[in-house]
Amino acid sequence: MISENYFSDNQDLQEQFNSIIDWKELVNNFEGDFDDAKEYSKSGMEELAMAPNNLEEALEFYKSSLDSLGELVGKEISPIVKEMDEEGLKFKNGKVEFPKSMITAVQKIIDAGLLPYSIGRRLGGLGLPGTVQVIMSDLISRADGALGITIGCMNLAETVERYGSEEMVKEYVPKMARGELCGAMALTEPNYGSDLPNIQTKAVQSQDGTWKLTGTKRFITHGCGFGDIPSIILTLARTGSPTSGAKGLSFFLVKSEDVEISSIEKKMGLHCSPTCEVVYENTPGILIGKQGYGLVKYSMAMMNTARLSIAAQAMGIAQAAFEEAKKYASEREQFGKTINHIPAVKRMLDFMDREVSGMRSALLEASRSIDLYHWKSERLKHGGMEDRDIRKDEQIRKWEKLAGIFTPVTKYYITEVANKIAYDALQIHGGSGYTEDYDVAKIYKDVRITNIYEGTTQLQVVGAIGGVVAGMSSTGILRGYIEEEASKISVSGEWSKNYKLFQEIVENYQNQKDTSFRDSIAFEVVESFARVWIGLLMERNANRVQGEARERRKAQFVAYNYETLAILSANQVKTKVA
Repeated sequence: MISENYFSDNQDLQEQFNSIIDWKELVNNFEGDFDDAKEYSKSGMEELAMAPNNLEEALEFYKSSLDSLGELVGKEISPIVKEMDEEGLKFKNGKVEFPKSMITAVQKIIDAGLLPYSIGRRLGGLGLPGTVQVIMSDLISRADGALGITIGCMNLAETVERYGSEEMVKEYVPKMARGELCGAMALTEPNYGSDLPNIQTKAVQSQDGTWKLTGTKRFITHGCGFGDIPSIILTLARTGSPTSGAKGLSFFLVKSEDVEISSIEKKMGLHCSPTCEVVYENTPGILIGKQGYGLVKYSMAMMNTARLSIAAQAMGIAQAAFEEAKKYASEREQFGKTINHIPAVKRMLDFMDREVSGMRSALLEASRSIDLYHWKSERLKHGGMEDRDIRKDEQIRKWEKLAGIFTPVTKYYITEVANKIAYDALQIHGGSGYTEDYDVAKIYKDVRITNIYEGTTQLQVVGAIGGVVAGMSSTGILRGYIEEEASKISVSGEWSKNYKLFQEIVENYQNQKDTSFRDSIAFEVVESFARVWIGLLMERNANRVQGEARERRKAQFVAYNYETLAILSANQVKTKVA
C-alpha cells in the first residue's frame, strides 16, 4: 500500500476539514456549552482532561487525532498489510488465530490512544462527533478494510452506552475504551438474512430472572473476539412466541466465552476479518433495555450506525484504489509515454477523482445530519427530558428524518461506486492487476462485500424510497432541505435541469398504478435523488474553497452534473414505461 499520511497528504480531506465542513454548527451541537471541560475544571475527572474549552480547542483536538491516525495507519501499518492478508486467519478447535502482524497493528492504535473514537469521554473514549468518526474509519480502511472492521467492532459500545443499565455501562464500556473488549453484532441466522422479524434464536427467562439463549447466528464478525481479547456479542433473540414477529424480539449482551464458534467463513476477500457461525446452547445473556424493543429500536439504531461505518469503509478502500491506479498510471509507459496521458485512461482517472470527492461529500453530509440531531437529543435526555418531549423539537425531527434518508442512500451509493472504482483501478493495471503482485488485487476483492453486508444495495433502496418520495411532497422535509441548501449558493443551470428531471421522475413513480412495476423502478428514483443531492453538495463545496481548489472542484461538479443529466434522462424514460 502507498505509504504517506492518509489525512494530511489527502487534498480532498484537507479541504473538507479546513474549509468545507461547518465546524461551528457541528461543535455547537456536539460539545454544547463545553460541559466536559467545565466538569474537568470543577472535579478534575481524569477522563475529561482533553475536553475542549472552545471551538478552536475542539478543532485542534479533532485535527490532531486525525493527523496522528493518518500518520500511524499510512506509514506504520500500511507496509505490513500485505503480510497480514497473505497469512490470514486460522481456525482450529473452535478458536480463531489472527496474524501476529495484525495484532501488532491493533496494539499500535491502542497504544497511540486512538482506539475509542466513538466512545464518550466520561467512559474513557475520545468523545468525537460522528463526522470525525467516519473520517477515522475512512483512514483506517484505506490501509486495510479488515482492520477498519476490527477497530469498528472494538468501538461497538454505543448501543450499550445508550440503552444499557447503569451497571452494564460501567462494567463493559470502559473496558472497550481500553481495548480489553471487542464487540460483535449477532442478528443474522442461517435461514434469516435480512428477514430479521422472523429470526428464531430464542431467549427464555428463568425463575431467578436470568436469561438463557439457544440458537445459531451466522455471518457474525468478531463473534470470536480478537486474539486474546473477548467480545461482547450484542444478540437479537426471540422472547415472544415463534410467530410474534418484530414485537417479540429483544436484545441481549452475551459473552463470547459462553458461546461456541462452530466455523469461520472462507471468504473471497477481507482475509483477516473473522466471519463466524456462533452457536448458543442455554447461553447466559443480559437483557439490554426493555423486552420487545430489540429490533424496532435497539437493533435498528445499531444497524444505521453500522451502515454509515460500512460506507466509510468503502470510502477508504475506494481512495486506496484511486491512489494505486494514479500511481501505476504515472509510472507505466506505453507507446512512448506514461499511460495517464492516454485519453481513455485519463478519463477513468478523472472519473475516480470526481467520484471520490462526491462520495466523501455524501458521507460527511450524512454524518452531519446525525450530528445535528443525535447529540442534542442525548444532552436533553441526560438533562431529564422525556423522549416524547425531545421529539417535539423541530430541528431534532428535521435532521432525524433526513438522516433516515441520507444513511441508506449513502451506504448504497458509496459502496456501489467504490466497486466501480476498484474495477477501473484493476483495469488500469492491465494484466499485472490480475496478479497478486499489486495491492489492487486485494483492494478489488475486499471492496466487493461492501454493497452486500449490513444490507444489500437493494435493501438500502427499500429503506430509502419511502423517505425520498414523501420528502419530495410540496411541504416535504427533503424538498425543504434541498431548496434551502440550493438557496445558499448560485446553483448552475445544469443542476437546476437535473433537479427538475428528478421531480418528474418522482411524479412518474407516484403515478404508476401497477404496484409491482412501481416497486421495480424504486432504484431509478433513489439513484436520481443520490445524483442530484451529491451534485448539489459538490457545487456547495466548491463555493466554500478558494483559488485553485475552487476551479478544480467547479470542473468536477460540471462534469458530474452532465453525467447526471444523462442518467436522469434515461431514468425518466424508464419510470414512464408501464
